[in-house]
Amino acid sequence: MLHDNITSKKHLFDIGAHTELRAQVNRSRQASIVAGNPVGNARTEFSGVSARVLRRGVYGFSSYADLSSDAAEKVLRAASENADFLARHAGKDSPALPPMPIRPHFEECDISDVEQKRYLDFLRELDAYFSKTYPNLASRFVSARADSSEKLLAVSDGSDCHSILARSYIYVGMTANTDAGAPVEMFDIAGGLGTFDLNFTDPALLFPKIDELYRRIMEKREGVYAEAGRKTCILAGSLTGMLAHEAVGHTVEADLVIGGSVAAHNLSCRVASDKVTLVDFAHTALGERAPLPVYVDDEGVAASDALIIDRGMLVGYMNSRETALRFGMTPTGNARAYLFSDEPLIRMRNTAILPGEDKLADMIASIEDGYIFDKTNNGQADTTGEFMFGITGGYEIKNGKLGRALLDTTISGVAFDMLKTVDMVSDEMVWASSGMCGKKQPMPVGMGGPAIRCEVNVGGR
Repeated sequence: MLHDNITSKKHLFDIGAHTELRAQVNRSRQASIVAGNPVGNARTEFSGVSARVLRRGVYGFSSYADLSSDAAEKVLRAASENADFLARHAGKDSPALPPMPIRPHFEECDISDVEQKRYLDFLRELDAYFSKTYPNLASRFVSARADSSEKLLAVSDGSDCHSILARSYIYVGMTANTDAGAPVEMFDIAGGLGTFDLNFTDPALLFPKIDELYRRIMEKREGVYAEAGRKTCILAGSLTGMLAHEAVGHTVEADLVIGGSVAAHNLSCRVASDKVTLVDFAHTALGERAPLPVYVDDEGVAASDALIIDRGMLVGYMNSRETALRFGMTPTGNARAYLFSDEPLIRMRNTAILPGEDKLADMIASIEDGYIFDKTNNGQADTTGEFMFGITGGYEIKNGKLGRALLDTTISGVAFDMLKTVDMVSDEMVWASSGMCGKKQPMPVGMGGPAIRCEVNVGGR
């Protein structure tokens, strides 16, 4: 656990200037085995302190790769000097940041740092099951990844915080050849919030996931290509979550709104059907702990949920303190920094479309000729809301029944147009949290949603 060398420095904060002082440690552990051969085995750690001072509408920032008391004083002085310099040359007549409610959050638990041998031994058992049970595969891989972030934050105005966010995952993947010799691939992920030793106690518990993945890839070997064109489709919750994050979430981050995203001129306008509500959850979602909870952001704002789309209407953005003041909104704790040396940026936390009342079976039965897509390997979108996602798993729907498995394809569209076609929303929620959002700095994020029925462009072969 981090030793608190920063709270005692609050008496050094400049009176009249908003100040943030942060100490942070980031750890990452990774191991991989491909077809029985170890190909990855890495441990990384970054630690240090940083300070940010706001004066006359501009921030001065400084960081130092040291966790000592002297380092904390050093970055405070440097950040204040930087703020003074920038204020003299680029200062703006900006109003002071509004005061924030004070709701400190302090976690006392520590992070168990599992030795690297444990990751490799676990993966070797998984790989041995692969090799023994499914020797006809063309290739196979298993990978483990764990990362954590521990932060101490002291602010002049807002909530101090000690937070620990740890997550760990196992990735399993396989390749099989069709009768014509063409390779097909599938992969899956297990894990979530928590350290590796807590999430993964016995490799045998993951054998059913490998079995299911093998069943799917055998179906895919006999699969068909989707027909290109605009189709009535069902997007499973994993794709709905990606849509919520990539194609909608980034367009409503206030810094990108200022830069001209599609959301800039759509506030208070209809952007989806009335069956769609989208929320960026802070730490609790639908009565349960969110996949990656955030209690206080790196500006000292006590985190709360950000309602973005309410029954089809765009009602809010995700903000920092500064952009919330500009748009006349209340900051909800979306300013986050990845490493000690990073300044906080507006970032998503756990972004999701809310579940509805429809049953998935009824949604399938309602489609005469379409598809259900339930696995994806990538996705991209721009600030216009235009998106394209790679599809690695799905099925035909013919006369209300599931048909043949699909080979890889793509789906695309413009989010605010596509969401207006949503006419059924399932009552089951699916979350994913293994990814990193790559907006200037990486950031762990959660995303989720139910299955939705909509019109979407299918790429075909």
